Amino acid sequence: MIKEEPQETKWYFKTFWIVTALLSVGPLALPLVWLNSRFSQKKKVIVTIIVIILSWYLGSLLINSLKYLKQYYGLILQNNF
Repeated sequence: MIKEEPQETKWYFKTFWIVTALLSVGPLALPLVWLNSRFSQKKKVIVTIIVIILSWYLGSLLINSLKYLKQYYGLILQNNF
């Protein structure tokens, strides 16, 4: 009887690297979650929903911040000239 050696998880499928990728590039790291065989279907869906909601929220914050900066610099330029 031949014993099969347990396959070692590739470095990019380890939880630390998946979390790091999600925090760094957000939704672009979702394929790492979906291709990881250690995660259940339920866990994959939950992580995907959380990442999408968080990305949408942070994107809307960025857009609002840029609008306020544009208004602020517009006021500064009007007062200087």
